[in-house]
Amino acid sequence: MTTENYMLEALELAKKAWGQTSPNPLVGAVVVKDNNIVGRGYHHRAGEAHAEVNALRDAGKNACGADIYVTLEPCSTFGRTPPCTQAIIDAGIKRVFVGSVDPNPAHAGKGLKILEQAGIETVCGIEKDACAKINEAFFSWISSGKPFVILKMAMTLDGKIATADGQSKWITGSAARGRVQYLRKWCDAVMVGGETVRKDRPGLTVRDTDAPQAIKLIATRSMDDKDLLEYFPDNSARAISPSSPAQWQDLLTELGKENITALLIEGGGELAAEVLNAGIVDKIEFHIALKILGGKDSRPVVGGKNPLGLDEAKLLRDYKLEIVGDDVIISGYLIK
Repeated sequence: MTTENYMLEALELAKKAWGQTSPNPLVGAVVVKDNNIVGRGYHHRAGEAHAEVNALRDAGKNACGADIYVTLEPCSTFGRTPPCTQAIIDAGIKRVFVGSVDPNPAHAGKGLKILEQAGIETVCGIEKDACAKINEAFFSWISSGKPFVILKMAMTLDGKIATADGQSKWITGSAARGRVQYLRKWCDAVMVGGETVRKDRPGLTVRDTDAPQAIKLIATRSMDDKDLLEYFPDNSARAISPSSPAQWQDLLTELGKENITALLIEGGGELAAEVLNAGIVDKIEFHIALKILGGKDSRPVVGGKNPLGLDEAKLLRDYKLEIVGDDVIISGYLIK
């Protein structure tokens, strides 16, 4: 196997904890000796042992003189767990291969320097983009103090999300709805508009009972937390009402302080317009059913005020198209 293969194996291990580690990143590690993987590990959840420690434990005595591949730079400071750099040194590891450097300016590169000072060779940047991709929300939160925001919308081929009277179940198929579950498991908070709550009465839950449930945020100017008890009797939702781009940014700052690293916004159309115009969306994921609804009064995927020209259109970069079941998913990052 190549160094890239070993790092990809570590990445697959990291993904096993999808939705479980926040506010910590997803990290996987493998210990390699004589061209064989002798130890595997990943970070299961915040407060528990890090990936490197789990991989070293799995390797046991075989760790001495071996290489370790880890998707993120080993931590070098005491937190809820001891530093992984010391565990690597104590295990007698010969070389450390790292996917991505720690994005925290207070830590970036320090772990590598400590290892090198201990006589351990370090190689950085193996499958760098893939290693950064799985932690894009964590990286964004660390660098900005605000959660990474995805706007997910389901629509017909002609851009409708509901009939004129609000009927919207179900536009997309079961496979695409499974993808929504995947996103909800990933996020720390999920947001919908008040009209969506009144019309659809969504649970906004993750069906995987072992996964943490996201905080439910309802964007509304006509309901308060007490009113939301009718729809969420478990008191799991809270009302928010930002009304300007500055207030939306302030909300993100507040959420970031609550260790919310990822926010999923699921609509409806007026909320989609508001958050896009406020400039808080990092990435869109539009699920498109191959059906045409029609109707000039059917509800559009993005509402809001009428633009004056095409130069007001939002542009995407690094976009991707996927076929999921009978539906098409288009995702991409907003150019800000």
